[in-house]
Amino acid sequence: MKIAFIGLGNMGGPMAMNLHKAGHTLSAFDLSAEACKKFGADGLPIAKSAAEAAADAEVVISMLPASAHVEGLFLGGAGKPGLLDSIRAGTLVIDSSTIAAATSRKVAEAAAAKGIAMIDAPVSGGTGGAIAGTLTFMVGGETQDLERARPVLEKMGANIFHAGAAGAGQTAKICNNMLLGILMIGTSEALALGVANGLDPKVLSEIMRRSSGGNWALEKYNPMPGVMETSPASKNYAGGFGTDLMLKDLGLAQENATAVRAATPLGGLARSLYAAHSLAGHGALDFSSVLKLVQKKAP
Repeated sequence: MKIAFIGLGNMGGPMAMNLHKAGHTLSAFDLSAEACKKFGADGLPIAKSAAEAAADAEVVISMLPASAHVEGLFLGGAGKPGLLDSIRAGTLVIDSSTIAAATSRKVAEAAAAKGIAMIDAPVSGGTGGAIAGTLTFMVGGETQDLERARPVLEKMGANIFHAGAAGAGQTAKICNNMLLGILMIGTSEALALGVANGLDPKVLSEIMRRSSGGNWALEKYNPMPGVMETSPASKNYAGGFGTDLMLKDLGLAQENATAVRAATPLGGLARSLYAAHSLAGHGALDFSSVLKLVQKKAP
């Protein structure tokens, strides 16, 4: 297929590379010249603009930071046209950004009015999953549009779930990330408490992993430096999923909870803790660096 991929960040770049390696004809773009240069050097065809990338594409995939970026890309604004004004009817749009469900529905409705199919397909699995092609996709949209997208999604992920109508994928994603944010704080607290008492974090991690405290943050993304070679914690919390991105997702969860009058007290507290961590200057670090917030400081 001819695929346009917009957004070459820590997640989008590896996802685009997997499609390129699978033999699809790709044209990619990112506002970051550095990202374009990096993935261009790895053989990914780079366009001069999002519009150029999407010209004649059968599928347009976006992986952007926030609702405003997705809305601006597809709907335009400030006198600038959006991609929906230039891509042809019949094109399939897959937005894998994590944004507000209301924004997904708004853009999907605008796309449908132009004869363009759109699904929201946010992902879980982290940068490791993006590189390995083992992501989980949570999809909102029409069944027939998901089936059109499936051959493409399968080159980037191992699990594909149809959550419901437009916006449902985003709702599933913010529920998942709210839980992840809470689990990372709890895991960090437990490890920090053990270390403060003189326990070896590797031994404690293994004990909890094989006990009732086992969870994804502990087992796959350990926040304690040196416990897991592949985790961002062992790389000075570089790369991975930024604290400010987790803060954004927790904010989306709280906005959604307010809209439907759902009780999410732990989600609200987690958001406040990540906000404090970000204000302390750690917003660009991986979200597992929240360990620093609860870790006992050396005398």
